[in-house]
Amino acid sequence: MHNKQVHMIRWCFILSGLLMLQTSQLSAQQKYKLSAQEAVDLALKNVTELKNLQIDRELQIAKNREYIGQAFPQVNGTVSSQHFFSIPVTLLPDFISPSVYQVLVDNGVKNGAGSPITRPNNPPQFFPAQFGVPWQSSAGVQFQQLLFQPDLFIAISARKKAVDLTEANIRVMEDSVKSNVMRSYYSVLIAEKRMNYLKQSIVRLKKLKDDQEKLFKNGFAERLDMDKTQVALNNLVTSTNQIEQLVGIGKASLKFALAIEQKDTLELKDTLSMEMVKKDILDIANFKYADRKEIQMLNVVKDLQGLDIRRNKLSYIPTIATYWNYSKNALGQSFNLFNFSDKWFKTSVMGINMSVPIFDAGQKAQRLKQARLNLEKTDNTIENLQRAIDLQLKAASTLLGNALSNLDIQERNVQLAEKVYQTTKKKYEQGLGSSFELLQTQSDLEMAESNYFQSLFDAINARISLHEGIG
Repeated sequence: MHNKQVHMIRWCFILSGLLMLQTSQLSAQQKYKLSAQEAVDLALKNVTELKNLQIDRELQIAKNREYIGQAFPQVNGTVSSQHFFSIPVTLLPDFISPSVYQVLVDNGVKNGAGSPITRPNNPPQFFPAQFGVPWQSSAGVQFQQLLFQPDLFIAISARKKAVDLTEANIRVMEDSVKSNVMRSYYSVLIAEKRMNYLKQSIVRLKKLKDDQEKLFKNGFAERLDMDKTQVALNNLVTSTNQIEQLVGIGKASLKFALAIEQKDTLELKDTLSMEMVKKDILDIANFKYADRKEIQMLNVVKDLQGLDIRRNKLSYIPTIATYWNYSKNALGQSFNLFNFSDKWFKTSVMGINMSVPIFDAGQKAQRLKQARLNLEKTDNTIENLQRAIDLQLKAASTLLGNALSNLDIQERNVQLAEKVYQTTKKKYEQGLGSSFELLQTQSDLEMAESNYFQSLFDAINARISLHEGIG
């Protein structure tokens, strides 16, 4: 009895642990029920590329502050101590012997032979000498103020434009994220609606098959009719399963575009309708190139390249800086760094430096040429982009017009095919039509629905492309 109780308690702990684990996993999952706009807003908060671009903006701001810091006074302190195990030796010229000979010559002193003493014409003589003490310590402070430097001057002028470039990159990425989310969102909506239509068709065919079975039992239908209906039903079930898989893949892609976990639950709030596709269609007549985020970004690049040209032009101007140094040096036979006695000797100096560029074998001229060529490349890129935008707008406008016209036709076709099916079904139920005719109208209805969803997909894509083109 005791062993059974222990066994039951052990299983209770295991089950409790599994239940807690499952509960924690469920709590980690999140449920999202989003409209298209809410999905875009969520993606703009979550997408990694946007987060990194926002970090780039903060990095640029920090770099700007670094540049500005160079324009302020720079103060450095130094403390050093060194010990010479061997004091450096300096060779001093023999200045004593020439002086002595010169005195003898000047006084007319003669040697033992009675000849006047003359200065010997020997090579210069040197003798070694050591100066200094083994221990030398130094402590000081240095102040430096940059008065003018072309690179720093332009960097300070360009700091706002550099931040503007990072913000332009963010806006370009936001447009890309918005388009990706919209396409994924509406693709899932279309697939879901298509799946619902197929399920309705399955319900119709199941009802038809049930009716045929009753007629077959009463001798009013052939098994061939039932088999044909079953084949059509099997095909519909297969198509529905395929569309259901596409919905799952589409939702997984949308979750990735939203930067949420695949385990999270996602439900779409919006519904598809002709009114939704047609509403708020932008007019390209009032379009301006400056509205496109890519053009805005390239214009900022142009501004920065213009500043780069100025920087290279200013590189011919001297760099000027002022400085002030103050230090104390201690010399001694033994180490005593903290002895602030008369052994510490102060040094103070103030000055100004001017660096004047004279000759660099044409390096500055070539850098200036490169900067101008880069600006020319950007102008060419903007012109080419404008032509691409013109093509994009023309194509998107034409495709959207055709897609909306085709969508109207396909919507009427679905309504007409539905009407034909219902009429044929009544004739079949009254014994005035064949099952073949009914299955054919069912097939026509499925084809009309398929064409309708394809035209709906085309219209939504054309609408998104037009919005991308206008910016």
